[in-house]
Amino acid sequence: MNGYMTTKEAAKKWGISQRQVQYHCKKNRVPGVMMHGTSYMIPENASKGCCI
Repeated sequence: MNGYMTTKEAAKKWGISQRQVQYHCKKNRVPGVMMHGTSYMIPENASKGCCI
């Protein structure tokens, strides 16, 4: 999806594990996250500092 990244991409960008990204998404610490099936879609402009 344009404008969104996967948890794997966010983990690489933010320097944390994919599981940590999933945890923060689940706890609503990442603004603008959407669910696409069973996957989290994170806005590309979301930054690690805004939520973690």
